[in-house]
Amino acid sequence: MKNHFEKLVAHFGSQAATASALNVKQGSVSGWVRGVHGCSAEVALRAEAITCGEVKAYELRPSLSINPA
Repeated sequence: MKNHFEKLVAHFGSQAATASALNVKQGSVSGWVRGVHGCSAEVALRAEAITCGEVKAYELRPSLSINPA
């Protein structure tokens, strides 16, 4: 099963294209996919907007999930 960052890369077709679309370095995308580090909330929100919701910000950055309390 793909992780959410792999799904994001699949949407754009490559790590380089993903980096370009999100205005980050390709090495950052590689780190996300390999689980070395996560992305910022800003990038996660940008990714959701650019993918028209195909990839949700909370999937990339779980701290963004809404907790209905």
